[in-house]
Amino acid sequence: MAAAASSEEVVKGAKVLMVGAGGIGCELLKTLALSGFSDIHIIDLDTIEVSNLNRQFLFRQSHVGQSKAKVARDAVLKFRPNINITPYHANVKDSTFNVEFFKQFNVVLNGLDNLDARRHVNRLCLAAEVPLVESGTTGFLGQVTVHVKGKTECYECQPKPVPKSYPVCTITSTPSKFVHCIVWAKDLLFAKLFGDKNQDNDLNVHSKDDSSSKTDVFERNVDEDLSQYAQRIYDHVFGYNIETALSNEETWKNRKKPYPIYVRDALPEDAVQQNGSSRDHKNEEQEPSAMVSLGLRNPQEIWSLADNSRVFLEALKLFFDKREKEIGNLVFDKDDQLAVEFVTAAANIRASSFGIPLHSLFEAKGVAGNIVHAVATTNAIIAGLIVIEAIKVLKDDYQNYRMTYCLEHPTRKMLLMPVEPFEPNASCYVCSETPLVLEVNTKTTKLREVIDKVIKSKLGMNLPLVMVGATLVFEDGEGLEPDEAENYALNLEKVLAELPAPVVNDTKLTVEDFQQELKCSINIKHRDEFDVEKEPDGMVLAGWSGPVDKQVTSNGDKRSVPASSSADDVDSTAEDALVKPGMKRKLNEILESQENFDALQNPSEVGSSSAQVVEDDDDDDMVMLDEDPKKGKKKRLQ
Repeated sequence: MAAAASSEEVVKGAKVLMVGAGGIGCELLKTLALSGFSDIHIIDLDTIEVSNLNRQFLFRQSHVGQSKAKVARDAVLKFRPNINITPYHANVKDSTFNVEFFKQFNVVLNGLDNLDARRHVNRLCLAAEVPLVESGTTGFLGQVTVHVKGKTECYECQPKPVPKSYPVCTITSTPSKFVHCIVWAKDLLFAKLFGDKNQDNDLNVHSKDDSSSKTDVFERNVDEDLSQYAQRIYDHVFGYNIETALSNEETWKNRKKPYPIYVRDALPEDAVQQNGSSRDHKNEEQEPSAMVSLGLRNPQEIWSLADNSRVFLEALKLFFDKREKEIGNLVFDKDDQLAVEFVTAAANIRASSFGIPLHSLFEAKGVAGNIVHAVATTNAIIAGLIVIEAIKVLKDDYQNYRMTYCLEHPTRKMLLMPVEPFEPNASCYVCSETPLVLEVNTKTTKLREVIDKVIKSKLGMNLPLVMVGATLVFEDGEGLEPDEAENYALNLEKVLAELPAPVVNDTKLTVEDFQQELKCSINIKHRDEFDVEKEPDGMVLAGWSGPVDKQVTSNGDKRSVPASSSADDVDSTAEDALVKPGMKRKLNEILESQENFDALQNPSEVGSSSAQVVEDDDDDDMVMLDEDPKKGKKKRLQ
């Protein structure tokens, strides 16, 4: 009873910050309220969408378009009217939510859906010395981890998946997977037609008639009929560009040749003329849709080449006919129906040309938006586990902290696998301040490139300050004097070796973000040349948590991970299965041993029960396994 009273006391007196009111967040807020927590603050930037309603049960159809944080608060107060819930419809990265703001809380609970925000919250919790409970779900998989400064590893102590990139030559010339076609359709063709015209783009813009001219074939002529323009674009990207690629015989010596597709090949002439009814929409307020225009109703049906061609032409015309004002500023959005239709059709036509299996709009949307469909039950389980760990944290019961993994298939007759947390990683640049090493050509690389590609993109700093020795060479943020801002802007365009304090081999940079209260050192190593394909940034950063890129095994079938996903497959040997009595082991090692044992007992079922651990929330999820056990044993929290 004493333990129960103690738990009740800490719960009633706790001030809790929740970040995220989506799939996990809705379940978490409900569970916190029903568990006796009485002072809860919620931060969420998003508004409610129709697609949220199948799993975020605090929301209803009438709430679509409203703030998630505010509606979640109102819904919970209906059955727990005497507790205090404070919602913030805002971005957790806003300056309002600084270290001082975080210090007022006893524990922070994350239910986020992106890596950038997670890293930001991790750093603020470290600076404020407030415990963090992290979580994520992907389908039937889930995990909860505890991060307490000085006692456990921080969220960034181990590698996390980051958006995967593909070599430009693969995307533009030699696609071999459907995801390559999606990336081409989304990031090249869609961006070229409807996005920022000034952005660099690797599509061939010259036509057969004027290959030596500077004329951009994607520019629509003033007097050009919209149907003629759409057919011209089709013939250029799926016909002429393929013919141009085939002219390089060396490329196709060991590859299957693609075949060019022209409108005349895919559609009869009368079908081209009658395609769609974009100008006959009765309801002008209805969202434009090529599927509606063409009478296609099933998003899970795989369209024929002819249907994909019709959708492509109709979607392109609808963009120019119904959404012309947006052209030049559009960015692909998985919730934009017309954009998804266009990208699906374009990817499928290209896939057909290269002999790659076609996909339905439903499948293509999942690949393009990096979607792993959510399971509400998993969210509920994970929310319960978050609250259990939060109570342990509030009681300072660190010996009983657990990282808990929710598995898709029973392992050792368990679907929930608890593991003791790891100690802080001594080489983590975030919580251990270990110096990083940057290999870069100091004679050709500008400061802007280092800040954009390394400091902001890889290290996740929002408002960085860069010092070389005692010299401040760059500072970002508000409150700068005009002359200071001008000087820093000039420095951005200078190569490293020509800065006021030259950056050369063995120079040490000090980089700081005051908002995150994060400071780290970067040791510069000059290097003359880089491999364009393997090192496209023209610089290599060592000592940070880089991407992991492998496969996921699910129900015995290996599948490629979506473009912004990443995973470690379980690769075990007989040696790995040996367990020394009393030896604490990592989750992967435990699961590998069990799988090896199962394989010996029943070889026909190898792979049917694979370990999977997630590293993201349920909206746009990334899948990964725990770190590779062969990289060395790590100490558990004692």
